[in-house]
Amino acid sequence: MKKKQFKAESQRLLDLMINSIYTHKEIFLREIISNASDAMDKLAYLALTDDRVGVSREDMAITITRSEKERTITVSDRGIGMDREEMEENLGTICKSGSLGFKQTMEKNEDIDIIGQFGVGFYSAFMVADSITVISRKYGEDKAWKWVSNGADGYTVTEAERELPGTDVIMKLKEDTEEEQFSKYLEEYELRSLIRKYSDYIRYPIHMEVTKSRKAADSTEEEPRYEDYSEVETLNSMVPLWQRSKKDVTQEEYETFYREKFFDYNKPVATIHQSAEGSVSFKALLYIPGKAPYDFYTKDFKRGLQLYSAGVMIMDACEDLLPEHFRFVRGIVDSQDLSLNISRELLQHDRQLTVIARNLEKKIKSELLSLLEKDREKYEQFYAAFGRQLKYGTVADYGAHKDACQDLLLFYSHKQNKLISLKEYVQAMPEGQEKIYYIPGENRQRLAAMPQVKTLEGKGYDVLLFTEDVDEFVPQTLMTYMEKSFCNAASEDLGLQTEEEKKELEAKAKELQGLLTFVQDALKEQVKEVRLSDALGNFPVCLVPEGGMSFEMEKYMKRVNPEFAFGVGRILELNPEHSAVQAMQRYLTEDAVKAGSYAKLLYGQALLMADLPLEDTAAYTELVCGLMN
Repeated sequence: MKKKQFKAESQRLLDLMINSIYTHKEIFLREIISNASDAMDKLAYLALTDDRVGVSREDMAITITRSEKERTITVSDRGIGMDREEMEENLGTICKSGSLGFKQTMEKNEDIDIIGQFGVGFYSAFMVADSITVISRKYGEDKAWKWVSNGADGYTVTEAERELPGTDVIMKLKEDTEEEQFSKYLEEYELRSLIRKYSDYIRYPIHMEVTKSRKAADSTEEEPRYEDYSEVETLNSMVPLWQRSKKDVTQEEYETFYREKFFDYNKPVATIHQSAEGSVSFKALLYIPGKAPYDFYTKDFKRGLQLYSAGVMIMDACEDLLPEHFRFVRGIVDSQDLSLNISRELLQHDRQLTVIARNLEKKIKSELLSLLEKDREKYEQFYAAFGRQLKYGTVADYGAHKDACQDLLLFYSHKQNKLISLKEYVQAMPEGQEKIYYIPGENRQRLAAMPQVKTLEGKGYDVLLFTEDVDEFVPQTLMTYMEKSFCNAASEDLGLQTEEEKKELEAKAKELQGLLTFVQDALKEQVKEVRLSDALGNFPVCLVPEGGMSFEMEKYMKRVNPEFAFGVGRILELNPEHSAVQAMQRYLTEDAVKAGSYAKLLYGQALLMADLPLEDTAAYTELVCGLMN
């Protein structure tokens, strides 16, 4: 028996395909099963075009057999099979794919999905096997043939026996090494896992004999005894949920699939089942979770959707299908229009993915908006888990994705005492209000007591209470919403004064210029400026930041990058109508030392109201006690 050499190979070429093309050895089973599915597709198509072929899809199955003693895994199919000439043509020539030729011939038949296009998937088995035997009998012929190879040294083809048409691929696994344990592929659990992971939606049943346990017949309640037995089990689901019509899938089936596929025992808040036709056709089944996984806001979290092509998993987490701002979405996309690379692990170019991703982004946003409008309780459950991610998405990349996120944001309303959207805020604005007011801080109770909030409340205006670090970056990114500008009530002009009121305040400032200068001198470099304000209501004093950066942003920068953080200039605002300020004015001529103590006391109160630390708590306590005495 003469050994033949591969037609279009060298040892270097085969080594390249075995060691470089595929990044995960475990996909060998996916490739061999896909080839078996292709072979049965060909026979099924032949049955459609030739009435003499007495087989149907219902008669076809793939069988997995393992032998720990022989260290072999066998994949058997009831497909069209190969004769000697086809064996040499398809298996003796690397990169010669019978599936590709069949696909080109049958390209216009939409019912045929042939996955293998490059003719190298079969050789992936050499990553785990040191020899491969293929026994095949072509449909319509009596003879079977056996192809045997241990890799680049070549192959032999001899006559063999097989009862029915079809093909057996027998892989003898390599011996274990310290680096690689090939024996694991002989384990029932490992094979079951690989089939469920990569080939769960192959359209034909995949059978394997599995070991089960049952109570023995002679077992008693006092002394229970169990015995093992074998049973052939179908390991794959075959028809994926997303391939079925929405009207034929119950909510319970959607939720069960989600729990089993993504290992989340919480129900999703929304399910998106989409089928799209066009330049790129695809089906998608997406879920919006109700609870964030423990690592969601860490660098270890892996975003992306599972990507399938004709029922075969190509990627476990395709990041290109999901924008960063919607990274919380889980799900599956299946498309026959993808241009895969030779290893079927990556895409050759991303045009199709870009089209799918844009479509999915619109669909996800639409679903979230619908949830916001129609089921507020569920949306707020979702927002508690992922609202911060939507805010990050708004401000990321200099606001490039703000249109996708801004309508989905919720902030706490001081006036309504609940979470509201920006749209709801604008729609509730009373006549005459021109700005969207917000104030940043660490907690809502402290913010609600701020003098600026009380002043706006007196006007009937609402204030959004920002308590997360990212909140303050949102209005800076959006600039406007529904043609309304944003206003930081803690640091910007509230825009409430009339021209007459401004003139009155300017006149008052001239009158009290001596007091302002005195307070400035008493506090020295602790404040950049001292000025009057008529927007403090019942409060004597307030501290506001100089320039565009707020005190909350100053704190954030110190936490994130303390080495390069810098302090924000402090401006002390005094309420000329408050009795404490008026008392300080009187003491200015009667007792300058006491007036200075008043200035320092009011500055300390302003720090506390702004949720800023006292520079010297002991000195502040002594100051208060001194004034009390």
